[in-house]
Amino acid sequence: MFIAALALLTACSDNDSFSTDGSHRLSFSADTIRMDTLFATVPSSTYTFWVHNRSNDGIRLRSVRLERGGQSGFRVNVDGTFLNPVATNLEIRKGDSIRVFVEITAFENMYAEPQLVEDNLLFALESGVEQKVNLRTYSWNAQQWQTLTVSENMTIESETPIVVYQGIHVEKGATLTIRNTTLYFHDGAGITVEGQLKADHAIFRGDRLDHMFNYLPYDRVSGQWRGIKVLPRSVGCTINDSEIRNACDALHCDTTTVNLTNTVVHNNAGFGLWAHDSEVTIDNCVLSNTKNDCLALLGCQAVVNQTTLAQFYPFSANRGVALRFAPTQQQIQLTCTNTLVTGYEDDVVMGEVDEETEYFFKNCLLRMPEVDKTEVFQEILWEKKDDEVQGKQHFVLFDDDNLLYDFDIKEESPAYEKKIGRRKNL
Repeated sequence: MFIAALALLTACSDNDSFSTDGSHRLSFSADTIRMDTLFATVPSSTYTFWVHNRSNDGIRLRSVRLERGGQSGFRVNVDGTFLNPVATNLEIRKGDSIRVFVEITAFENMYAEPQLVEDNLLFALESGVEQKVNLRTYSWNAQQWQTLTVSENMTIESETPIVVYQGIHVEKGATLTIRNTTLYFHDGAGITVEGQLKADHAIFRGDRLDHMFNYLPYDRVSGQWRGIKVLPRSVGCTINDSEIRNACDALHCDTTTVNLTNTVVHNNAGFGLWAHDSEVTIDNCVLSNTKNDCLALLGCQAVVNQTTLAQFYPFSANRGVALRFAPTQQQIQLTCTNTLVTGYEDDVVMGEVDEETEYFFKNCLLRMPEVDKTEVFQEILWEKKDDEVQGKQHFVLFDDDNLLYDFDIKEESPAYEKKIGRRKNL
């Protein structure tokens, strides 16, 4: 009994011993914490790292503090203790570790481009040794809007990004023009159009600048914002040289007019373009990777030219098709020329047709079973799954592991020589 108690006492004493030996150092799971770019005044996500004591004795910390105090915007919690502005008298027993949590709300600055913000987290050991972990991020000034109601003609043109938290509403009789601007929409935000929307060299995307995983930024994840909804009997929308990505329904247009030129609509959790009883013109565009259809034309009069419809949505096997067309109470009238339509499935074109349906395809590459109707299908390349170049092999970049895509047509594709699909230089 005495020997057992003595052994236990010795073990406890050994475990509780602390050293001021300067050779005993802390080790960190990361020497530099690189946080994602964030908008100024918007709180970041929380980042963490571990502090390990791998020595044979415990180590006491006189203090943990930020080198710049409260001037950098970083907030730190060390093992449950917030730095306010310093944490003192911390202990790490031998073989043990503590966890550190880091956040930042960066201050506004005077620059248009993202600016480096950094600080050092200093660990002062009882031995007099000081160790540090570098904290760094990039802060980006942005205009932050809750809601915007456009009741008269208005132009938005901004060198700095604009973050929209609730939404933009274009009232009947008003025209909103967005030019040379990137709009970042918060979850649930979007644009509703009762008047007219014009966009030229604009980007519409979600407002998350951080990463879901190390390899996957939120900018490659669909469903980040609501999208653009053009209501019945509005004047419509005209979008040139622009990009709409990562929305729910990117473009939802009902009984209106839609004109898309040299525009990319990519990676959306609903439809790319859903148009109902509308006049639609699409020229030299890419509509790609949507959970529902990339392009759905219901009762529309539509002209699609020099466009790529690519259905390779990565987040669900229950995806829609690349092209769907069908009548409503209005008949469908569809002309499709010089257009590439492909995807994962063997048939990515779905048409509901009858004797009154007017549709015509010429000089297109279509991934669907071959149809013997030369009056409506002329000069068609019928894509099959055993073709030497087919599906994703048509494109310059198709990295489905990292969700990186460039749907420009590469020279090896049979569509290249026939000038089928969207061309960036047109």
